[in-house]
Amino acid sequence: MGSYRSNDGALTFMVRKVWLTMRAAIGEELKAFGLSTSQYATLLMTDQHPGMSVADIAREVASTRQAANEMVGGLEQAGLIERQPHPTDRRTHRIQITDEGRKTLAAARIAVANREAELEAGFTPAQGAAIRDWLEGIAEACR
Repeated sequence: MGSYRSNDGALTFMVRKVWLTMRAAIGEELKAFGLSTSQYATLLMTDQHPGMSVADIAREVASTRQAANEMVGGLEQAGLIERQPHPTDRRTHRIQITDEGRKTLAAARIAVANREAELEAGFTPAQGAAIRDWLEGIAEACR
């Protein structure tokens, strides 16, 4: 069966299809680092925003708290993140990236950037900028 191409202007369907195919392409790159796309996203977030909770991470990666907790547990077992007690909420932990996590993230970022560059090779710089502007605008409009 060939790929389905929507001509009815269903942007939501098209964006979903792009997301799923990009996720698969990037996921292949991340296998070399023992990471899923959600784990990679979690390392990015905890590097940029230290102290996030599991609930924060779940919201950002669009998963359940239970699934995010299991994913964080896997990253913790691998020594890439650590949980620290929250200073004011005994039920919550603050998630911190470790030095090993930063090393893994730095190497994975290079591989992801190279793969994304390959995926964008057919676009001019102006087209790439327009795509990014559109995506950011749509994300903002949906909030």
